[in-house]
Amino acid sequence: MTLTTYKWSVIEWHQLVDTGVLDGKPVELLNGEIIEISPEGIPHSYTAQSVANYIQEIFKNKAYMRQAHPITLDNSEPQPDIAVVRLPETIYAQHHP
Repeated sequence: MTLTTYKWSVIEWHQLVDTGVLDGKPVELLNGEIIEISPEGIPHSYTAQSVANYIQEIFKNKAYMRQAHPITLDNSEPQPDIAVVRLPETIYAQHHP
């Protein structure tokens, strides 16, 4: 038997998120599939924060640094530990980078 999975578009993903059915569920959209996010351990958390602090200093007034927030790609909406995106940060009030 062949298993076929449904591939979600980013638009469908946003509609699903807006329903609230995923509230509190640690998931993200990767390559059209809804994937559970792994829990973040202490070493990961410490390293991500240390790198974020370093990057924030390097890109001060040149780029906006986001931590553990979604970014929108063609068929994914991952939540990377760190994303360096364009300024001004206010452009993200209505959409993800």
